[in-house]
Amino acid sequence: QVQLLESGGGLVQAGGSLRLSCAASGLSSSTNSMGWYRQAPGKQRELVARVNGGITNYADSVTGRFTFSRDNANNIVYLQMNSLKPEDTAVYLCNVVDSYYTWYWGQGTQVTVSS
Repeated sequence: QVQLLESGGGLVQAGGSLRLSCAASGLSSSTNSMGWYRQAPGKQRELVARVNGGITNYADSVTGRFTFSRDNANNIVYLQMNSLKPEDTAVYLCNVVDSYYTWYWGQGTQVTVSS
């Protein structure tokens, strides 16, 4: 059983910061990639940040404000979110893709940024 445990979401004012964490367990194969996606009401799920093959990619909308990091030994991924904007409000989902290209998702953690 693969489990992705997310934490760190909450309610903040614009300009504030949050740090999201995701701990992955139960993976029976190596991890191909880990990252964060988000989905706001009425909008499609979008990539926020992801590391794949040692390369980290960020959505244009978060570049310079969000920082992705990873604890490879413990399969933990972090997303430091600074200078938050109301448009960052969404459910943030941890994602893992294993070596078989199976996609796993966390339950999601709500991030709400008030103006």
